Amino acid sequence: MKAGIVVFPGTNRERDMAIALKAASGRAPIMLWHRDTELPSLDLVVLPGGFSHGDYLRSGAMAAHAPIMTAVRAFAAAGGHVLGVCNGFQILTEAQMLPGALLRNSGMRFLSHDCILRVERGNTAFTRGWRKGDLFRAPLAHGDGNYAADMDTLDRLEGEGLVAFRYADADGSERNPNGSARSIAGVFSQNLRVCGLMPHPEDLVDPLMGGIDGRPLFDGLVEAFVQ
Repeated sequence: MKAGIVVFPGTNRERDMAIALKAASGRAPIMLWHRDTELPSLDLVVLPGGFSHGDYLRSGAMAAHAPIMTAVRAFAAAGGHVLGVCNGFQILTEAQMLPGALLRNSGMRFLSHDCILRVERGNTAFTRGWRKGDLFRAPLAHGDGNYAADMDTLDRLEGEGLVAFRYADADGSERNPNGSARSIAGVFSQNLRVCGLMPHPEDLVDPLMGGIDGRPLFDGLVEAFVQ
């Protein structure tokens, strides 16, 4: 799997993402700078977490207009796969590559702790390592993770199977740490080739990290691209 990770000023999770991608594929991803205007031949583009441009204006708002995002949009439009995690998810919504928006957490506090995610769809490149209803642990670290969309958009996401992950308790019931509409933690684009989520599966891919709960995402992507 040939993957590229986009780095903006303020990005701070690119190395974590690179570790996860290399562990799954055996191949180090390429680092892409926000001022680049072209992409090399890739299977996957990843927008990692952090605080792009210091989250000035709104989280992801400035990064959404970076030169490289024109190439990322074209890549996605041509059928390429794009993964956005935390700040990357915020950038994808600001770039209108995914529906909705990420607002300030309902408690107006930055949250940093493990959470449990429930897989809502298991037959995509991003979720093929799980089955629908599976639960896994992932760290979250965000101040603007409150997913919001109008009612019509929320109903469309539900009806078309475009909700990727929800926050949950250990028994699978919904748990909402940040106020996100319908406890949504991640969504897909309509063609299922763009995925964004707020928690960080890349931080649980090795026993030395405290677990391998996030590894199925990356192993699944590798399987999807070798078929």
